[in-house]
Amino acid sequence: MKDRDVRAVILAGGRGTRFWPLGRAARPKQFLRIAGPEPMLLETVRRIRPLVPPRKLTLIADALQTRQARKLLPRLPAGSFLVEPEARNTGPALMLATARVWLENPDAVVVVLPADHLIRERAKFLVRMRAGIEAAARESAFVTFGIRPTFPATGYGYIGYDREAGKTIGGTVFYPVRGFREKPALARAEEYIASGDHAWNSGMFLWRAGVFAEKLARFAPELEPAWAAIVAALKSGSPAKLKRAFRLAPASSIDYALMEKADGVLVADGDFGWSDVGAWSALAGIWPRDGAGNAVRGEALALDARNCLVWNPGRLTALVGVRDLIVVEAGDALLICDAGHDQKVKDVVEALKKTEKYGKYI
Repeated sequence: MKDRDVRAVILAGGRGTRFWPLGRAARPKQFLRIAGPEPMLLETVRRIRPLVPPRKLTLIADALQTRQARKLLPRLPAGSFLVEPEARNTGPALMLATARVWLENPDAVVVVLPADHLIRERAKFLVRMRAGIEAAARESAFVTFGIRPTFPATGYGYIGYDREAGKTIGGTVFYPVRGFREKPALARAEEYIASGDHAWNSGMFLWRAGVFAEKLARFAPELEPAWAAIVAALKSGSPAKLKRAFRLAPASSIDYALMEKADGVLVADGDFGWSDVGAWSALAGIWPRDGAGNAVRGEALALDARNCLVWNPGRLTALVGVRDLIVVEAGDALLICDAGHDQKVKDVVEALKKTEKYGKYI
C-alpha cells in the first residue's frame, strides 16, 4: 500500500431529484445534511482521506456543482476540481477523470466513489478499500463491492458472482463477477436473493488507469474515438476541444457503457454499513425513531401516528391518525407523500419543469 500510487475520483454531480423539495438544482443531495451532521460530499472526502492525500483527490461535477464544492472544501487544491463540460452521466465523467490519471501514470489505482452514499462502519470501509486497492494493483481487473441484499429491492442493480471461486487478497475474499443485472422486477429480485450469489451494486469501483484503457478498447470499442479525443484534448489544454470530445461519449452510466460488457471483474462483500440514501424513505432506517416508528428532524407531536418521516427543523409538526407518510417542509414548498411512493418524487420535479410559473421551485 505504501508504494502504490492511489487516486480517488469522487462523482460529485447528480441532481438528487428524489429529495425535492429540500434538494434543488442549486442544492442537490450531495450538499445536504440529511444522513448526518455534515453534507454528504464532505463526509465522503473525509472518509477516503486516510488512504488518499488531497493532491491525489479529484472531484468531478459540472460547473455549478464545482463552485459549490469549492466553497464547501476550500482547502482542497485547485487541481482537485475537475469540471465536466456538461452533465452526461457517469460514463463520460469517469472516462475524463481516468484519462487525466492515465496521462500522469497508467499504473495508478483509481478509487471511484459516489459523493452521496452513507457508510456507517468507516474502519471496516478502510480495510476493504485497502484490500481493493491491492487487488486492483495486482490483477488486470476491475474491482467493486457488492452489498448483501436484505430484501428483494427493485430499485438497485445487482451483481451476480461465483462464490466458489474466490481468492483472498489483502485479507479480503474477491469473487469473479458473472454479470451485472439491471434493476429487476420483484420476482427476479426474489430469485437473486434466493440464489445466494447476487449482491446489490454499490457503485464503487477500483481500477488501474491503464487497465481501464485496455478494457475500454477491448470491450467497448465504440467508445475509443471519445477516449482518444478526450486524451488529446487534455494534452492540448483546450476547453473547446474537451467540450467537443466529451460530447462524443454517449450519455450513459459507467455500468452500461463498460462494466456490464467487460470480463475480468472482481467483487468483494461491502459489509461496511452502506446505504445509497436513494430516497426519503431510506432515512427512516438512518434517523432515530420513536416507539411508533416515526423518524423526525424537528419537533413532532404524534397522536396515533405510525411510521412517518418528517423533515421540519425548527418547527413543530403534529401528526394525527396517519400512517406511512413523508412530510418535508422546505421554506417555499411542502411535500406530503405516501412512503411507498417516494421514488416518484422525481416525477414532481419533471412536472414542475413543464409549468413556467413553477420554475422557481426546481
